[in-house]
Amino acid sequence: MVAHKNVSLEGGLNFDLGKEKELLRQNIRAFVERECPREYVRELDEREEYPERIWQKLAEYGFLQLPVPESYGGIGGDIVDLAIVTEELARRSGAIALTFWMSACFGAMTLNLVGTEEQKRRYLPLLAEGKIKFAISLTEPDGGTDVAGAMKTRAVEDGDGYVITGQKVWTTAAHVSDYLIVFARTNENVAKRVDGISAFLVDRRTPGITLRKLEKIGIRATPSFEVFYDQVRVPRENLLGERDKGLYQLFGMLNEERILTAAMCVGEAQGAFEDALAYAKQRHAFGKPIGQFQAIQHKLSWMYTKLELARLITYKAAWLQSQGRDCALEANMAKLVAANFGFEIADMGMQILGGYCYSREYDMQRYWRDVRLHRVGPISDEMVLNFIGERLGLPRSY
Repeated sequence: MVAHKNVSLEGGLNFDLGKEKELLRQNIRAFVERECPREYVRELDEREEYPERIWQKLAEYGFLQLPVPESYGGIGGDIVDLAIVTEELARRSGAIALTFWMSACFGAMTLNLVGTEEQKRRYLPLLAEGKIKFAISLTEPDGGTDVAGAMKTRAVEDGDGYVITGQKVWTTAAHVSDYLIVFARTNENVAKRVDGISAFLVDRRTPGITLRKLEKIGIRATPSFEVFYDQVRVPRENLLGERDKGLYQLFGMLNEERILTAAMCVGEAQGAFEDALAYAKQRHAFGKPIGQFQAIQHKLSWMYTKLELARLITYKAAWLQSQGRDCALEANMAKLVAANFGFEIADMGMQILGGYCYSREYDMQRYWRDVRLHRVGPISDEMVLNFIGERLGLPRSY
């Protein structure tokens, strides 16, 4: 190939993470092997027990400093760093990965994006030290993806603050979180449903808050809850960002949410693939390892190919976001591809294990249960496809 004389070949495509990020991957991988043994992770899943010890270890080794700017006690990592940590944690446990990225995304990133200087100085150093956790309280029982249309939770001004009344669902890790980021309608007289909704930083210990645990088939070590708000009083200074613009502020975090969800799916798929490959090498049938049979080899080959494709689009989206470039399309595609390929990989892993796929002594069933969530949450495949369709110039479908 002959390059055009006016085209520079400097700064071409490069798929290397670079020395610092490769070192981060090595460090978090070693952390997982040391602090998250398989037996411990299985116990967490069986007991539906929040991994508090791992949270504290993540703080001790400095991983919780990644999403926090240096001026607030962190190290100012980017979304690629967070994706690396999320992927490696999910390679062993999706629940542990979710524990990390929920506070990183909905805690640190929310405060970085819309927090006041006082809020940042008060909360971000504590998050970096692992002393506080955050959970997002957004979805309503009748809502799902129709967040604005279904918003019945109300926040009414009263004296020097607001009083919140309503109900939320799928507030994950609410029971261990110190602060709930609650979205509530503050203005009824709006032209568009997306307007008139505000975000509040609510202390979980505030009188009037009641939790009810939801029973889940996957991500069991990070439980989810219904949260009931009965005349919950919130100080005015706990308003996050601009009043009546809470959902617009949430939209500013959606790229990070999609990317980290995709990274979580990639990690879960990596764990499922590795277990399936190891099983195919050691399990014998008809006098030979089952990995010698084409039916098994073809499944493993597809698993590996789909895993690499999911990883590529995920880190492309993360890189674009880290460069401050528009990546809404790539972030949504990454979530779509990683969630679907992740489930296909885990499902093929179940088939390779045969009858043992139904045994809790093997982790494949947990990967299969955990990764299935991401085809419907935090956003469904169908809504992602609607978004992509709009970006292709097609009429809005909802």
